Amino acid sequence: MNGEIDLAGVYVHPLLLAAVLAFIAAETIGWALARLGLYRFVWHRGLFDVALTVILWAGCAALLGGTAPAALFG
Repeated sequence: MNGEIDLAGVYVHPLLLAAVLAFIAAETIGWALARLGLYRFVWHRGLFDVALTVILWAGCAALLGGTAPAALFG
């Protein structure tokens, strides 16, 4: 993850792009969990949402960096 990504002439660090993608994915998953009523099985919704976002951010960063996501956790 040394190089920047060019978005319409603006150079963006890959971690920023991974954070935006992770946030969008976490919000989508959170919306689906709320619609299905699965948040009732979660003890602390805010903590769960933050943990989900961090896990998705690590996965997106690994995929954008060309690293296997399993290498981050093992």
